[in-house]
Amino acid sequence: MPSFDEVLKEAGEFGRFQKRVFFLLSQTGITFSSLFASVVFLGRAPGNFWCRIPGAAELSERCGWTLEEERNFTVLPLLLGNESVTGQCERLDVTWDASASCRSPLGRHGNGSAGSAPLAPCHGHWGYEQPRASIVSEYDLVCGNAWMLDLSQAILNLGFLAGAFILGYAADRYGRILIYLLSCLGVGICGIIVAFSPNFTVFLIFRFLQGMFGKGTWMTCYVIVTEIVGSDQRMVGIVIQIFFTLGIIILPGIAYLIPTWQGIQLAISLPNFLFLLYYWVVPESPRWLLTRKKGEKALEIMRSIAKHNGKFLSPHYSEITISNEEVSNPSFLDLVRTPQMRRNTLILMYAWFTSALIYQGLVMRLGIIGGNLYLDFFISGAVELPSAFLILVTMDRIGRRLPFAMGNIVASVACLITAFLPEDIPWLKTTVATLGRLSITIAFEVVYLVNSELYPTTLRNFGVSLCSSLCDLGGIAIWLELPLVIFSILAAVCGLLVLLLPETKGISLPETVEDVEQLPSHFGKCGKKQKHRDTNSYI
Repeated sequence: MPSFDEVLKEAGEFGRFQKRVFFLLSQTGITFSSLFASVVFLGRAPGNFWCRIPGAAELSERCGWTLEEERNFTVLPLLLGNESVTGQCERLDVTWDASASCRSPLGRHGNGSAGSAPLAPCHGHWGYEQPRASIVSEYDLVCGNAWMLDLSQAILNLGFLAGAFILGYAADRYGRILIYLLSCLGVGICGIIVAFSPNFTVFLIFRFLQGMFGKGTWMTCYVIVTEIVGSDQRMVGIVIQIFFTLGIIILPGIAYLIPTWQGIQLAISLPNFLFLLYYWVVPESPRWLLTRKKGEKALEIMRSIAKHNGKFLSPHYSEITISNEEVSNPSFLDLVRTPQMRRNTLILMYAWFTSALIYQGLVMRLGIIGGNLYLDFFISGAVELPSAFLILVTMDRIGRRLPFAMGNIVASVACLITAFLPEDIPWLKTTVATLGRLSITIAFEVVYLVNSELYPTTLRNFGVSLCSSLCDLGGIAIWLELPLVIFSILAAVCGLLVLLLPETKGISLPETVEDVEQLPSHFGKCGKKQKHRDTNSYI
């Protein structure tokens, strides 16, 4: 009997059906990258702000002051008395009440009181020129509370981490498309709640949940696309990541046009509800159905794929022999129980961690230009596009391992050179750092594809999600104090380790753990696929 891949070839490996599903699911990359990077604009600097004297709000309303007038009454006397303070994190230790004068509220303290009055730290009373522009002004994340902005991004990464484990497991047990749709619904609902959070605690709780569901949409859509195309078309996984980059490029335009953080939050969250319409146009992965002993449903979907692609399956495709291997409750032990699976898992986990750490480290430390936040962010996304095109024109010719290794090695060299370049030649420093950014982006994009190709269908979504969870740990672990030399060492080690992985160019996706264990035997010295393959999971 023919194998699944042979049936897929007859039904069309990348016909009209796959192109439609690919385009629809690729939109997930735009919304996920917007969520991933949204803190840049949700938490942008609030502009001028100052510490309000207790009672200032009531007095300002009674006197009809503008924000500028209130700031002048509050801050100017403080600056005249002490030039070393800014008026943002400290104030004069006075209180305004109903007896204060609208023209000279500090008058009763005496002409020299501003210079001699003691100072008090600011606690929960600030005034902002743009009070609704960002979560910084909304929840007073300034001065002693400034660290909470970083906390909000760490919480999002923790949500990604939870989503990798929980929803990765669920997608392998209950189905790809079901978890994808539930995740889209969760992202949309949590995004709305985040936009209207009454306090910072509620904001953090639902930002965590939005991150969890967001990771579910991204990883599941990637696996679905990988499983419905032929072995020669799995490069579409790289193209999906171009949509991730498009999201990075589009985000500053959205932020520029929408003046409030609530509007930005809604703009990146509401499109997820549109993805619920995919229920009627994106079917369950037939590969996954085969592992769940649902051969009739898988065959029905294969016939539908053939029909949409203008082809017809042979009449003798009427029986399905299911693989004897079924993993109903996937766990980490399933990923490390056998030698090849164990080696693949440990190397991929390290590669995910390293790629995320270096990628975010270069983004945070080495900006391309300075001054304009929107333009700076746009360019930081645009420089990633050449990476995807380089992968597309090389990987089908030379395989996966060499670009994977070279991306890490070149990034390692670039980080090392950048660390020792003098500050007085910024153009050279920027050029080398940009080369490092391009190289680590190549490694980052290849690890997605290789990860999905090195796990069997029974464990694919869980394996990809679990390994990619190290990416979220890398995002949490990154600190500006980490020297570039550390990045260089980590990338060099990763470049050597990935050479130990099997070459996956041109092979059929493994259906079982046994298939994974036999991957090395599928290749000669030049990485060519051999003809032998076990007859598991057939139609």
